[in-house]
Amino acid sequence: MTAHPHLPPGPPLPRAVQGALGVADRIRALAILRARYGSAFSIDLPIFGHLVVLSDPGQVRELFRCGPAVVDTTEANLGRVMGPHSLFALTGDRHLARRKLLTPPFHGRRLTAFEQIAEQETLREAANWPVAQEFPMLPSMMRITLNVILRAVFGADGQELQQLRAVLPPAIRLGSALSLIPVPQWDWGRWSPWGRVYRYRREYDTIVGRLIDKALADPALADRDDVLATLLQSRYEDGSPMSRAEIADELLTMLAAGHETTATTLAWAAERLQRHPGVLARLTAELDRGATDLLDATILEVLRARPVIDVTFRQVKSPMLQLGPWRLPRGQTIVAGIGLLHSDPTVFPDPHRFDPDRFLRRPPNAGEWMPYGGGVRRCIGAAFATMEMRVVLRTLLLEHTLVTTTAPSERSRSRGVAVAPARGARVRLDRRT
Repeated sequence: MTAHPHLPPGPPLPRAVQGALGVADRIRALAILRARYGSAFSIDLPIFGHLVVLSDPGQVRELFRCGPAVVDTTEANLGRVMGPHSLFALTGDRHLARRKLLTPPFHGRRLTAFEQIAEQETLREAANWPVAQEFPMLPSMMRITLNVILRAVFGADGQELQQLRAVLPPAIRLGSALSLIPVPQWDWGRWSPWGRVYRYRREYDTIVGRLIDKALADPALADRDDVLATLLQSRYEDGSPMSRAEIADELLTMLAAGHETTATTLAWAAERLQRHPGVLARLTAELDRGATDLLDATILEVLRARPVIDVTFRQVKSPMLQLGPWRLPRGQTIVAGIGLLHSDPTVFPDPHRFDPDRFLRRPPNAGEWMPYGGGVRRCIGAAFATMEMRVVLRTLLLEHTLVTTTAPSERSRSRGVAVAPARGARVRLDRRT
């Protein structure tokens, strides 16, 4: 006897109404549905269709444990922007083989070299910060993280990196917005969205092609620590190298994924700290002593309380998937509600209170704290992003005083795939003497 699908309940609202509520305030809408239906519910949205949202830690953990033959990525909207050879676009064995090649550049001794780059870029940007005058921190953090990832990926600065600084920000903003909408990639010329994406991509490919040529001609290539040099020398298990197209797509993926999300988390850190003077005072005093335990806990808590990627998508590939009481058929799209999980009071007591001490008392449980996703799709740059946040935040607080405020917390606003402070994390700084 064949089991029939058994899906969670959901609101009996027309698809258009559900979509409008999600667009107006996705985070609040999901929280209301979780309060009404529990940790699993269904929604029906324009374009996306029927989705099952899960936020029970056990069910999400089981979802992430599923192999690619059972559950894999959706139709890879991000892959359409980053390119067909991007890690976001790959599935199954090809995805796993690529992860093996891409993981080493973001771990081990290379991170130590990248720490110096992060500190240098923070100090360079900080030289332009206004004193005793309010300004939005997010654009500044965007510049820092873009410069850090560019230098980490390509090595020494130069004309090509200057050109990429001009091309990448508008390309990433547009691509991030388009990646949310799974519609055909119509190119109606230079004024159409996809036409602009393709124009940016042609410019990017030209610049990166020159950088690849320069790297291949570099007699010191084997001694370089940058990501491009590492990928040019990497080999699959059969001994074959990555193609130029594969490298170009993966470098774009790293530049985009390693830029916006880290910058947004740093902006949220500033927004949270200036509204929690007790935490800020303790953190500053600890950094002055050269300790970092509270710094690490603060970053963990920012990632919990304000996850930049609050949902992640999977699609059932097996005939039927059993998760708890639910039976989900092939083709069913599942949303892992990371933001919902992080705000669950049964998992994190008093979840809406910003409390880094919770992670001093108990390290994060990988099955409950998931800002980087999970399973074989977990962000390969997690260690790099954490390192960068530690260095940037430490440097900021050692060089400047973050002026506290009693202003209301900034609301969350969707910036493409990322959830950012609605006002850009407006702060006021004084230079420390």
